[in-house]
Amino acid sequence: MRKKNLLYLFCAVFLMSCQTSNSEKYPPGIEHVIVIGVDALSPDGIRNATTPVMDSMMAEGAVKWRVRTVLTTSSSQNWASMIMGAGPEQHGVINNDWERDDHTLPPIVAGEEGIFPTIFGIIREQKPDAEIGAVYNWSGFGRLFEKKAVNYDKTFPTEDATAADFIEYIKAKKPTFGFVHFDHVDHAGHHYGHGTPQYYAAVSKADSLIGQILKGIKDAGIAQNTLVIVTADHGGKGKGHGGPTPEEGEIAMILFGKDVKKGYEIRQQVYTYDLAATIAFAFHLTPPYAWTGRPIKAAFEGFAEPANLWEGKETIAAPVIYPKGVMNEQAGGLYIDEPATVKMSSPLANSVIRYTINGNIPDSTSPVYKAPFTIDSTSVIQAKAFDEKGNESEVSGAYFRLVKSGQGNGLNVSFYKGNAWKKLPDFARLTPSKKWNSYEFTADENTITPLLEKDNTCFGLVFDGYIQIDQPGEYRFFTRSDDGSKLYINNKVVVDNDGDHGVTERSEDISLTAGRHRIKVELFNGIGGYWLDVFYKGPGLTKQIVPANKLFLK
Repeated sequence: MRKKNLLYLFCAVFLMSCQTSNSEKYPPGIEHVIVIGVDALSPDGIRNATTPVMDSMMAEGAVKWRVRTVLTTSSSQNWASMIMGAGPEQHGVINNDWERDDHTLPPIVAGEEGIFPTIFGIIREQKPDAEIGAVYNWSGFGRLFEKKAVNYDKTFPTEDATAADFIEYIKAKKPTFGFVHFDHVDHAGHHYGHGTPQYYAAVSKADSLIGQILKGIKDAGIAQNTLVIVTADHGGKGKGHGGPTPEEGEIAMILFGKDVKKGYEIRQQVYTYDLAATIAFAFHLTPPYAWTGRPIKAAFEGFAEPANLWEGKETIAAPVIYPKGVMNEQAGGLYIDEPATVKMSSPLANSVIRYTINGNIPDSTSPVYKAPFTIDSTSVIQAKAFDEKGNESEVSGAYFRLVKSGQGNGLNVSFYKGNAWKKLPDFARLTPSKKWNSYEFTADENTITPLLEKDNTCFGLVFDGYIQIDQPGEYRFFTRSDDGSKLYINNKVVVDNDGDHGVTERSEDISLTAGRHRIKVELFNGIGGYWLDVFYKGPGLTKQIVPANKLFLK
């Protein structure tokens, strides 16, 4: 009988140990989570601006450099995804025009306030006594979370006022969950351009504010059990964002504080909607089934990278082709009556650069770049880096357009003053205020800025000329513009890229005979930055900027 009881006891202990080992494991000591969101803070900004605070946080915490955002790369849908644990397909916030009472795609599931469940609401539901607050620089953030879930809800017009109030809130209330949003880096990106000295200065200012918040957490006496996360909604390119490029669609995420690994670079793939799941994980909460985000467990002590992590082939740093592009500008350039010198470099030691000059994608048999070389005709240069392990980079491309003067090349350009346009006007009803000739389709700031009225950046451009088609066949034309544009061939709309938007590319096909065809491109800018590129591809032609030597005034 005694042996039998001992056997029962052993079985019971064994079953309990099995249950314990199969139960969810969490970080043990996180009592507070503070999220610092910086609008348009890019990995490039962190790497190239003066950021001693974030550098220290990464040295003492964990970082993921290539966090993928959702499309389009604009604010509302990305801040929503961040706090809602899912993408636009689930929560329905698909653009900056979204409002609770005015939207086209309803959420898959909605709570009491008619919106998809956010981390604010989940914390309130599962931790009813929690102190929850949000202080934000962009007032639009306030429409994205459940108002009844928060104890404190404030918005301020400047980053300094936002930081000061949030710090006082931390000291006074020691929030379980606090979210602060800064908007000034995005303003610098739109006004001056991403990657400019002014943009980097704004990033440095954000770094200083983050430092002040960390001090406020320490002064509140909660630093020893607080998790701090620094993140962003999107990056940027040129003076805008919204497009599907790595510069716009990749951000960094920094985790710092209680239970976070020190000096750790996260390997698992991370998406912006993983933020909400990570906060729920830190608080030992059960996330809604409708969430698609997964916690970034590998950032925490005691947790390994996912066992089923599939990293694929490593992508190494891509080579740089000079002259390199600035902001939205493509590498290469326009050369009039002179040859072009092509120079390349690789940021990765012990790698080789292979290249082509006909637009084909380089492979392991392509020529190896050894020294700068000269070209004397329009060329599309493509380059890839290869390392000793067989890893490859993404392709770097450059467009070199060479033209001789006196051959009748160019386009007629008409400039129109605008007023709060949201789409292309009927230019036939308007009178241009300025005309000139241009070798290419380009919205050149040095030409346009002096023509703009004070406090009014709304204008229109019409380019009119002829394109030489050497081989008959199917051609695809592309416009990449900010804001809207339309491309006409022989007075027919081929590419309709109209509307008020950031740099966006659209394309369409048309069958053309050999010879010259009339080509016209219309562009408008509503407010802020502007841009225009026109590409084409066709029989024997890789995709490229429509070159100056194929455009004619008549």
